[in-house]
Amino acid sequence: MIRSTFSGLSTALTAIQANQKRLDIIGQNLANMNTVGYTRQQLETSSLNYSGPVGHYMNGSATVVGFGVSMNKVSQIRDPYLDVQYRAQMSKASYTDSMQTSLDSLADILDESSISGISDTLNEIQSVLTSGMQDPAKVNDPVYESELRSRMQALTNLLNDSARQIDTAQKNEFDRLNGEGTSEQGAVQRVNEILRQVGDLNIQIKQNQILGQQSLELMDERNVLLDELAGYLPIEVSYYKDAEHSGTYDYPITDADGRPVIDGNGNPVTEKRDRMYEYDSKGKVIGRRDWPDDLKVTLNYTDKNGASKQLTLVEGTEGGKGNNYGSLELTGGSREKPLLAAVTITGPPASAGGSSTVVSASESQLRDGSIQASLDMLGKIGTGELIAGTATLDDVRGYQFYMKKLDALAQTFAGIINDINQKGVQGSPQVNDTPYLLLANKTTDTGDGITAANIGISTDWINGNAHVGMLGDSPTDTVLNMLEAMSKAHAGLGNKSFASYMNNTSTILANDSRANQNILKTNVTVLNSIQDYKDSVSGISMDEEASNMMAYMSAYNAASRLMTAMDEALNTLINNTGLVGR
Repeated sequence: MIRSTFSGLSTALTAIQANQKRLDIIGQNLANMNTVGYTRQQLETSSLNYSGPVGHYMNGSATVVGFGVSMNKVSQIRDPYLDVQYRAQMSKASYTDSMQTSLDSLADILDESSISGISDTLNEIQSVLTSGMQDPAKVNDPVYESELRSRMQALTNLLNDSARQIDTAQKNEFDRLNGEGTSEQGAVQRVNEILRQVGDLNIQIKQNQILGQQSLELMDERNVLLDELAGYLPIEVSYYKDAEHSGTYDYPITDADGRPVIDGNGNPVTEKRDRMYEYDSKGKVIGRRDWPDDLKVTLNYTDKNGASKQLTLVEGTEGGKGNNYGSLELTGGSREKPLLAAVTITGPPASAGGSSTVVSASESQLRDGSIQASLDMLGKIGTGELIAGTATLDDVRGYQFYMKKLDALAQTFAGIINDINQKGVQGSPQVNDTPYLLLANKTTDTGDGITAANIGISTDWINGNAHVGMLGDSPTDTVLNMLEAMSKAHAGLGNKSFASYMNNTSTILANDSRANQNILKTNVTVLNSIQDYKDSVSGISMDEEASNMMAYMSAYNAASRLMTAMDEALNTLINNTGLVGR
């Protein structure tokens, strides 16, 4: 006899229990079909085989039959490779998406397709000057001068408004980094919250797994947080055994009496053993230690010297709760001074086994992520050269680039117009003592320090103390010079006229936006493709679950029929055997 006849009932019972568990899991999968982040679950099983020595009821020549099925654990159907690809692509897509948001806000400000754009207003000034040349009698007419002043006022208002809107866009960009004092969480605050939650979940999940609980739903929660974190920072996620359950150790060899074996030098003899395996008394591997993995999160960046580096953000369960994760800190800039924004990233405490190194995201370069996009828009000006003291390329035309463009236009325009008018006043004895300043810095009412934000009409021109001067003998000479200046190329504007300079600025922005849109479209397409692959592996398919349900139900019914058959066989054996001949 190979085994007890009753073992057939045990085999059937394990089959019933396993298929019942599979049906339970299908119910769990279908219940969470629309739950964000839920990963499809499955039952891992293995065949139960007789593993002991040949006993009283067995011999070496006997045919050995297994003892049914063992339910090992409930696991997630998840492809780690797709997780890596998804998070890497999420960082890329988030960077370009954040950049597009910023470029769109600039496009709303500097859109020269509008009939009320800066270039159109410059053209209107040119038209007023042209009308003065067509009718020289207008030049000394207060109505004509008032019309010219009105057009100049419209230009200064547009420059002021554009500068104000860019300033507001910069502040909004800073708010996306630092949400303190706003109605929404900033990136720095949200990342710190995610790091804390992932660190705490690491501890909770491992503790549960040590107690035999898989904590799959907690792992889903952690994966959702990691996917979100990848949108802010370029991260890598890895799994490892802690120091006590990884690597090798020296095991002392003992003799038959249990005494340590000593070599010729009087040292104990040892052998290398792997901590991940269990050994018997003879040093033979008898199994693997079922110890849960730890999860590590690292940041990918390039330091200021151009070297690729990594910084630990979450260090498994090392150091205990509150000590196994790092943090981000805003160390520069404010809402009033957003261009000085600086972010530093600190790893877990060194006592936790991680790195306490501080990384300046403003001096270094994060590979991707929305935080780097905000820093680029606030800190870079698009010179195409290396940033001083770093190996980081200044390759983004951010807010400063376009503000400088407006400032250059305001300063050059006001300087040339005032210079022409000054010559007209000084060249005419009749108005030799009359102020000449037409455009001024509104803060100081002088021609110094003019920017797009402060350019305005001088107080003297508003009050009638200043007028368009008369250069030479003709009252139209000054107007003529102003008119020529409107269409002339100026060195301060890249050898472009005022209107063409503004149109060129708008074109540069449009090209930047279009190029980023194309990259964003590609990144999103790739991201969606990876998401589709993930869903095909980890997502819930009603058709597939229904098919599995039918298969498991059939297996359940078959196992039940097997138990019935075994019961009938035992009944025959017990109640009918030995009755023949009675």
